[in-house]
Amino acid sequence: MDIRSLDLRALQLLVGVDDHGSLSAAARALDTAQPNASRAISRLERQLGVRLLERVTTGSRLTPDGTVLVHWARQIVEGGQAMLDVAAGLNGDTAAEITVDASMTVAEHLMPLWLGTFRAEHADTTVHLRMRNSTEVFETVTAGTCDVGFVETPLIPRGLHSAVVARDRLVVVVPPDHKWVRRHGPIDIAELAATPLLEREPGSGTRTTLEHALGDHVRAEPLLELGSSAAIRTAAAGGVGPAVLSTLAVAESARSGDLRIVDVAGLDLSRELRAVWRPPRTLQGPAADLVRIARRSAQ
Repeated sequence: MDIRSLDLRALQLLVGVDDHGSLSAAARALDTAQPNASRAISRLERQLGVRLLERVTTGSRLTPDGTVLVHWARQIVEGGQAMLDVAAGLNGDTAAEITVDASMTVAEHLMPLWLGTFRAEHADTTVHLRMRNSTEVFETVTAGTCDVGFVETPLIPRGLHSAVVARDRLVVVVPPDHKWVRRHGPIDIAELAATPLLEREPGSGTRTTLEHALGDHVRAEPLLELGSSAAIRTAAAGGVGPAVLSTLAVAESARSGDLRIVDVAGLDLSRELRAVWRPPRTLQGPAADLVRIARRSAQ
């Protein structure tokens, strides 16, 4: 077999199965239609003469042979990306630009300060900032469609590198006339879990952090799912229901008295905000400088 016949996209899909747990998830991360992904893997299996994937009830997984070969596939994929990155750096005629994907709390409350400092140090670099939830950030970083991402969730997918850039805390908030405000002490975790809340959509860092903190407690269905912290804050202040939001998102409303913060006994809702990126482990260029600025700002 000649190395020239290897399909780089098929190798990316194979690595994606290892990272995401199924071919369908790998195809989504690479923005590839499922039938095309299946055909690419089938061609690669015929070329290599080994079976790479096997069907299971949850979709597909690597065979023992696939588990061995994905190590080499990952090296080829990462080497190809590194070559492109170096080539881009050598091309002096190309204007410097980076694409940054950030979860909404980071994008709304922290990124403006970070980008202001970054602009002062990199006046010739264009930054394309896109707001997404944490799961979507992981997908775009994995697919290579952004240079660095910023997320709020505690769970980082395999295959991505990360660094803590700041710390944050979630709090339970209610309108001033809510029954929890009249309590003489904190509410307990079970009561919070059993209460329908105003929540972000599945995949958001705020929701994932709350679910992780509540652990095995039986949860009520969300009262409403809303697409931004601002919408949840407005609904909570309007008396629609309790919510759990970042202190960054509710600081002004808490100061004005539009919302009250309610303590929950024994519940730790502190979290780390992280920068995430694809291999290699050491981030380079303007993206690395942005991460450095974020960490310095937090300190």
